Amino acid sequence: MKEIIATDQAPAAVGPYSQAVRVGDLVYTAGQLGLVPGTKEFAGSDIEAQTHQALENVKAVLEAAGSCLEHVVKTTVFLQDMAEFGRMNTVYAEFFPENPPARSAVQVAALPLGGRVEIEAVAEACDCEGGPEECRCPCA
Repeated sequence: MKEIIATDQAPAAVGPYSQAVRVGDLVYTAGQLGLVPGTKEFAGSDIEAQTHQALENVKAVLEAAGSCLEHVVKTTVFLQDMAEFGRMNTVYAEFFPENPPARSAVQVAALPLGGRVEIEAVAEACDCEGGPEECRCPCA
């Protein structure tokens, strides 16, 4: 069964797509730009600020879907300029300090609204049916 996920803790969808879709135990997020929720403004003009905000947005969408960054199994990073990969990667590593997910990173011709980075994720859902004592993840 397909469940549409929406939260005001991340930028609203600006087209005919969902912030995320949960199907069974998997959550698929839409690509997240470095936009501040509730605005159409980027968190900053540099790759570091936009990467940080994009990952905060991914985190918010995952939490709305019953998951968290700890359960991410795959990300895709779209960069406007591959020369900024190292700077993006430094911020990215702060969000996935241990057991990072699989990842692809590609340079694209352009991103919506002139963004420098867009990040999407696939994660396992965490329902912690055994209760908090059996769940060791941060989303519990």
